[in-house]
Amino acid sequence: MNPVFALVAFAIGVVVPLQAAVNNQLKLLLGGSTVLAAMISFAVGTISLALLAVFSGQKFSGLSQLVRGEWWMFIGGLLGAFFVFGTTLLAPRLGVAAMLSLIIAGQVCASLLFDRFGWLAMPLRDINLPRLAGAALVVAGVLLVNFGDKWFSR
Repeated sequence: MNPVFALVAFAIGVVVPLQAAVNNQLKLLLGGSTVLAAMISFAVGTISLALLAVFSGQKFSGLSQLVRGEWWMFIGGLLGAFFVFGTTLLAPRLGVAAMLSLIIAGQVCASLLFDRFGWLAMPLRDINLPRLAGAALVVAGVLLVNFGDKWFSR
């Protein structure tokens, strides 16, 4: 595993609870509207990516290939909107740690399936005992984060 890529992945993980908290504050500013907060978040993200594309010299002519895309190739933004909307909605209700533990468990379980079956042309990787044990530990962590205080309180 490339350590730089691992560090970037870890940094993304660090940013997710920050994003949920920031978007929650934006929601409060906007009168409690989760939808408007998610929309503003995506608008700022879109502008940021457009500027990055310009300043990094991306070839916008590549966008002409979009007409050749399959319909399902365009749902990434919808999935991202679901994530931002969902985290903005759930963070104040579940707590950031509980919410993210459940999100991470879902990510690990779904990722194992993507690896095993190579869905959407992802590289095939076996599901072996160590990987299953890792997923089980993540699920155990979810249970402890969400219910540990009830199970181990005096």
